[in-house]
Amino acid sequence: MALKPTIYKLRISLSDLNRDYYDTLNLTIAQHPSENIERMMVRVLAFCINAQEYLAFTKGLSEVDEPDIWLRTMDDQISLWIDVGEPSVDRIKKASRHTAQVKIYSFNSKSNVWWAQTESKFNQLQASIYQFQWDNIQALAVLVERTMDCSVTITGNSAYVATALGECDVPWAVLQDR
Repeated sequence: MALKPTIYKLRISLSDLNRDYYDTLNLTIAQHPSENIERMMVRVLAFCINAQEYLAFTKGLSEVDEPDIWLRTMDDQISLWIDVGEPSVDRIKKASRHTAQVKIYSFNSKSNVWWAQTESKFNQLQASIYQFQWDNIQALAVLVERTMDCSVTITGNSAYVATALGECDVPWAVLQDR
């Protein structure tokens, strides 16, 4: 019997001061059985950082040929491909051939090793790469509830997240901006 995903419902009051973008997001997120809460929350952060009309979560880990998040045009073309984690260079090379913009949000404790090993290859690709620190993502994961209201304020390269259980600041580094 296959394991079923765990469903989370988040109502996010989003204030992106970088883009003057303000919205209330009602997100229903399926946490894949093999996905930890930290990865799921990085997906949420990536969604908030890139929030715009028609941005959507995909089947993610359940569908290997899809990104974690995408933005599709009215003629069903992918205009933004967002991967979370430490994807292979070949995966991103393929994505960049089919998509106008590719973004990667790395976050694991092994993120620095992944970047050191792949930086020269990624430098040849049209992809923007960002890195969250593992300890900040772990602090965010402690605040998660199955149903929750929270606020996310984005300014500079940082997201301030406030929930009923507490608050934390989640900065990110820009490894490559294309």
